[in-house]
Amino acid sequence: MTYETYLSLGRADLLERLQETLSPHRFQHVLNVEQAAIQLAQAYGQDPIKAGLAGLLHDYAKEKPDAYFQTLIAERGLDPDLLQWGNNIWHGYLGIYAIQDELGLEDEEILEAIRVHTIGKANMSPLDMILYLADYIEADRNFPGVEEARRLAYSSLEEGVAYETAETLAFLAKKGIPIYPQTLETYNAYRHFLER
Repeated sequence: MTYETYLSLGRADLLERLQETLSPHRFQHVLNVEQAAIQLAQAYGQDPIKAGLAGLLHDYAKEKPDAYFQTLIAERGLDPDLLQWGNNIWHGYLGIYAIQDELGLEDEEILEAIRVHTIGKANMSPLDMILYLADYIEADRNFPGVEEARRLAYSSLEEGVAYETAETLAFLAKKGIPIYPQTLETYNAYRHFLER
């Protein structure tokens, strides 16, 4: 199985498309997340093709202008509350529409993992958790706690999600950044894994 199982283009063509779409820094990031997602999928007996593709595509819409997302919310009749958030939420939650429209990806499991890769949700699938963690622990990430996040990601997906979500909430709260309600739901759903 290859990426062509899910897209009309293979990995080489997809990489070319991503290089045209993303800045060099963002392109390197998605390559790193692809590799981290494949490694996590293999460690947990999950599909490395789906994980790798989710990793490559998770930031596909990250560098689209705000106006793109604002128009998308209006045209698709989506919850107008989304307008008060920003790219950190939009590029995953709404970015799946760009991936569907521009690349033709239809696999619901991959799309859902991309949709929730920054915010999580209660009852995440293994692929959801793999992408959520891979984005956080990819090789170029360097911040206090990243080594613990990497250790926990390979100890238990749920423990990794609990740790990452708690750390993210603490960071956002310290900075005074509003917290998306679904991220709080993720924390509440997984926090008991912190108490082991």
